Amino acid sequence: MSTATYVVSDSLTMLRRNLKHAQRYPAMTFSVVVMPVMMLLMFNYAYGNTLGAGIGGGNYIDYVAPGIVLMTAMAGALVTAVGVCTDMTEGIVNRFRTMAISRSAFLAGHVIGSLIQTMIAVVLVIGAAFAMGFRPSAGPVEWLAAIGLLGFVALAMTWVSAAIGLVAKTVESASNLPLPLQFLPFIGSAIVPTDSMPTALRWFAEYQPFTPIIETLRGLLMGTGIGASGWVALAWCTGLTLLGFFWARSVFYRR
Repeated sequence: MSTATYVVSDSLTMLRRNLKHAQRYPAMTFSVVVMPVMMLLMFNYAYGNTLGAGIGGGNYIDYVAPGIVLMTAMAGALVTAVGVCTDMTEGIVNRFRTMAISRSAFLAGHVIGSLIQTMIAVVLVIGAAFAMGFRPSAGPVEWLAAIGLLGFVALAMTWVSAAIGLVAKTVESASNLPLPLQFLPFIGSAIVPTDSMPTALRWFAEYQPFTPIIETLRGLLMGTGIGASGWVALAWCTGLTLLGFFWARSVFYRR
């Protein structure tokens, strides 16, 4: 077999390993779904009338759901940090390095496994949003574009998360280090429009990575214009993917 064939075969083996871990220990995956659903319930039913009136009196679930779905994609991806750090600190990686296994297969297995679990969580949260009254007007093409964008976000954040897991010294720190990233959508247009924020905060909210991604996702699902947000969102996703990939690769090959 060629070198590429060995890499693919080893990566699939690592993927099966990580999916079996997720199956045996579903609490982490379960929490990725539960928290976004709880946020949907809270913002829609507890604050929906007030916040909906502030954005023009529309159905608030239609505004907030795309932002919460994006947070689901991010949260699912960032769980990778815990899995990678666990493997690094428990010594299993040292055993892998003594075996005839492609070195890139370890990270590939974690990233692909996390991506699969994250997209399942995204589908479940979208289903919960529908049950709460979310009614997007997207057609098949827009839905494919929206799912593709969510997958790109999940891929980017999974690579960043893998790098964080590699540099973290303990599993506890690996679970805490990604938290600032998870809060960034709140300081964006996920919950309220950025033009309702104070000037300094509005400037940050408009130019941080996740606001154009949220606006693109919302535009695709709700049939509103996305303007230049789509290209900006793709640029941010590409940049974050490359950053996470080369960061993770560099750290893993040094350790």
